[in-house]
Amino acid sequence: MDKIILKQMQFYGYHGLFSEENKLGQRFFVDAVLYLDLEPAGRADEMEASIDYGMVFKYVQQIAEGAPKHLIEAVAEAIAEKLLLSFPLLQACEIKVVKPDPPIPGHYHSVAVEIYRERKQ
Repeated sequence: MDKIILKQMQFYGYHGLFSEENKLGQRFFVDAVLYLDLEPAGRADEMEASIDYGMVFKYVQQIAEGAPKHLIEAVAEAIAEKLLLSFPLLQACEIKVVKPDPPIPGHYHSVAVEIYRERKQ
């Protein structure tokens, strides 16, 4: 299956279980892998045969910077649902939400969730 990949989209949001996260906010990175047949777009060279990357970014931004959620799992789920509802050509998507600075002790690069969702038939 062909795919469009948007990597490390950066946002500032207020998601988290702790009140400090909801007040102060923090950085979030989102990757989106969009599965669809790209041959028609490649042959026709027409946007109608593909997915508008700018609109994908806009929808992800609305969720990542929008109403706070307790879990990044819920952020990822909301993004996948919005993309599948908004783009009829999209057959499936992988969404990765990375929280590089969560308020937990220890040394690590980041925490993240990654989900895969398909269009329901």
